[in-house]
Amino acid sequence: MIEENNLVNEDGSYIGPANLSPIPLSVGSPIIKAEDKGKLRANAVEAMHHYANQEMALLKKQADLIMEQVREIENRLKVSENIYTSDMRFQPVIGQVYHLYEKDDHFKLSIIGPTEWGRSKTVGNYVASVKLLGDHSWDIINKA
Repeated sequence: MIEENNLVNEDGSYIGPANLSPIPLSVGSPIIKAEDKGKLRANAVEAMHHYANQEMALLKKQADLIMEQVREIENRLKVSENIYTSDMRFQPVIGQVYHLYEKDDHFKLSIIGPTEWGRSKTVGNYVASVKLLGDHSWDIINKA
């Protein structure tokens, strides 16, 4: 026997309980509101832009870090070129700290640091303190 709270087809066949109907059948049924597709799209687009902007900001930050590393390598290369074109009257040792000076558009590499010259500082302007690395590039320890 089909009860009053059940749904039936036009031919009288049983469909199921009325409380599971997707359509409100009585005053006490839950309210079903039509979805505002424009609002759904707007929210989805807003969320998409938010997350895309977050990812782009992260990538820009990473790009800035990479560009800073590029500038450091370029600076090391320039100092290394200045050292290899400098007046060097000794064979540099890997791991040893040296000091680069400039006077009259030429460079000089010295073991003597900028504070160790005393009163007879005639070697030139201090440029940088450097250390020779195993690959024969120079690590800048301190720069004027």
